[in-house]
Amino acid sequence: MRLVLRILGTWLLGLAVILLIIDGTKSLGADTIVTTSLGDTWTSISEPSLMAVRNFIDTRFFGPVLEPILGALLSFPGFAVLGIPGILLAFAGRSRRSRRFVKQDQF
Repeated sequence: MRLVLRILGTWLLGLAVILLIIDGTKSLGADTIVTTSLGDTWTSISEPSLMAVRNFIDTRFFGPVLEPILGALLSFPGFAVLGIPGILLAFAGRSRRSRRFVKQDQF
């Protein structure tokens, strides 16, 4: 289970770094800080899949509860939305053993 958490956390962190590099490049070109929301990024990659997720949430019983949450998540910067869960998952999947101050003959 820890392996799955670490792999998923690493993937999310990798995607967050890619989105951060894209925002950084846009910021250098615009001479100001530019952050792209997750909704804008998702729309530019695949708008039909975003509409499918919105339609799925709208047709569910708990749709009115999840719609504001989805709207808030899509308005935040993409690197933050993917990076924070990535850090938490990678931290949850870390090795539990402490390897501090290990002598050479203890290997």
